[in-house]
Amino acid sequence: MSEAVSRPTLEAVAARAGVSRATVSRVVNGGDGVRDSLVTRVRQAVDELGYVPNQAARSLVTKRHDAVAVVIAEPGTRVFADPFFAAQLRGISKELTAHDNQLVLLLTEGRDDHARVARYLAGGHVDGALVFSLHLDDPLPGLIRDAGVRTVFGGRPDWDDGDSGGAVYVDSDNRGGARDAVRHLVGLGRTRIAHITGALDQTSAVDRLDGYRDVMGDADPELVVESDFTPGGGEHAMRELLTRRPDVDAVFAANDLTALGALRVLRAEGRRVPEDVAVIGFDDMAPVAEQTDPPLTTVRQDIEEMGRIMARLLLGGGPAGGVILPTTIVRRASA
Repeated sequence: MSEAVSRPTLEAVAARAGVSRATVSRVVNGGDGVRDSLVTRVRQAVDELGYVPNQAARSLVTKRHDAVAVVIAEPGTRVFADPFFAAQLRGISKELTAHDNQLVLLLTEGRDDHARVARYLAGGHVDGALVFSLHLDDPLPGLIRDAGVRTVFGGRPDWDDGDSGGAVYVDSDNRGGARDAVRHLVGLGRTRIAHITGALDQTSAVDRLDGYRDVMGDADPELVVESDFTPGGGEHAMRELLTRRPDVDAVFAANDLTALGALRVLRAEGRRVPEDVAVIGFDDMAPVAEQTDPPLTTVRQDIEEMGRIMARLLLGGGPAGGVILPTTIVRRASA
């Protein structure tokens, strides 16, 4: 049986570099007051010995854990089925990795999980939290504030009548992107333009509905059907829409997954896209938009970049307020 390999110690690094243990500790933990020549010797000794700092001990010195919690206010079945979350997590992970930080993923399967998440954050395990997919009556923001954890939100907060209330957040121009989508359909000569909404307990869905109404303010209320950002919700809403208004000639869906569901129903009902009904989505998630039949015209938001900026603001201690990213229309065959 092979013998266990002992880990190099702080003392071994100090002996190799010819400096004191305290000097090694300051260099490893990013402290000041060490001459450049000594820093070079310590780092060389660290590399030669393969020394890995004890994270628990290091945290006691630096008060940092080099870990960030990502809190998604959705159940795992939704998170792992929706490419939106994968793209945002990819952006967050890239930025955290570039700064040698770990990502701790926390999901909320139900309201009972909110207290668990808050306890974890208050326990001092992470240096901050990135929180997204909040719902309008969600207690998480208040619980997180009470935990005293630095936080950046994905999406515009809804409290104080739309004012950020001092929060740091990153969002896309949901309302402007929706206006562009509907204007595109108007430009195609469509006059009976419907909107299948997202879950209206989330600000992104509310903003996209407002953008639709900015252009179609006098539209028949029956042209608006509430849904939930899922393919199944899109299917149900499209069936209801065809029952209400069989003469519909265009649909703006609140996201690509909703549009996917709507396209399935239109095909099953023998409606040609875009000849009979033009369809446009929102997100430009390539695994969805490029694979629909026909390929989906959609509003592109840079989801991965949103994640990167969220992480960058958290690590850099950005000022309160919002960062709003622009959107663009990606034209494909559906509209």
